[in-house]
Amino acid sequence: MSGAPSDPLPASVARAPVRTVEGGRCEDHFDLLAVEEPLEVRVVVEKAGRRNRHAIAVTMRTPGHDFELAAGFLHSEGALTERSAVAGIDYCRSGSAEEARNVVEVTLAPGVDFDPDRFSRNVYTSSSCGICGRGSLELVRAALPAPPRALTDEPRFDAEMLLTLPRLLAQAQKTFAATGGLHAAALFDSAGGLELVREDVGRHNAVDKLVGALLLEDRLPAADGLLLVSGRASFELVQKAVLAGLPALAAVGAPSSLAVELARDHGLTLIGFLRDGRFNLYAGERRLDAGVDV
Repeated sequence: MSGAPSDPLPASVARAPVRTVEGGRCEDHFDLLAVEEPLEVRVVVEKAGRRNRHAIAVTMRTPGHDFELAAGFLHSEGALTERSAVAGIDYCRSGSAEEARNVVEVTLAPGVDFDPDRFSRNVYTSSSCGICGRGSLELVRAALPAPPRALTDEPRFDAEMLLTLPRLLAQAQKTFAATGGLHAAALFDSAGGLELVREDVGRHNAVDKLVGALLLEDRLPAADGLLLVSGRASFELVQKAVLAGLPALAAVGAPSSLAVELARDHGLTLIGFLRDGRFNLYAGERRLDAGVDV
């Protein structure tokens, strides 16, 4: 096998040797992989001249848009509700080189309430995990604060437009095209225009990155958008959409029963199996312009 190419790679991509076996032949070459590394999220509260650091969570993520990921995660946990609550976000500057790359500190603005005891469970979040170990509907609903606004019947989404969105998302997935190993979350406007896309090895992280970007741009609630995810629609993703004030969530894959129940409870339009020229509508039918009775 020849030496690895020397061209630089983005932080989200790694190069690894691989042996491909096909048709009775072996070929040694290099493959591109999606990077997965831990990220620790800390909240910093300044009080009486002291900076008190609270470790909140460790999540396995693809490097890139780390500040957005931290902000989006804290938003989904109810610790951040608006842009003004954030005084600053930075990597840890007082530790090792690894901490400088894999620890993000979110400093809260003066006067923002923060109860570290709420996070005493010391969340460890895997790439595929949202709310881990919570076995009952009552417990997970207790973690969901009231939506930031009452969802209305607007905006409305054209069925033919919805069918075009997976192709637009696929075209925007730059790192997935190189590695085949990432999930994506995309924000579209009601006319089908792509506004924002984020990728990550974890589907929950991809959504947190997107929501975090909106929060840091002071664009929450996102009352006129549709969130499209590249995988299935779980309870946690519906939760994140509701908290972000999004009126609609579409998924390439299937929703879970709890995701459908939560969407109906909160007036969210929920679409599943959006691919191959079709989709299923599970909740929020009033926002769909289908050209047929729904």
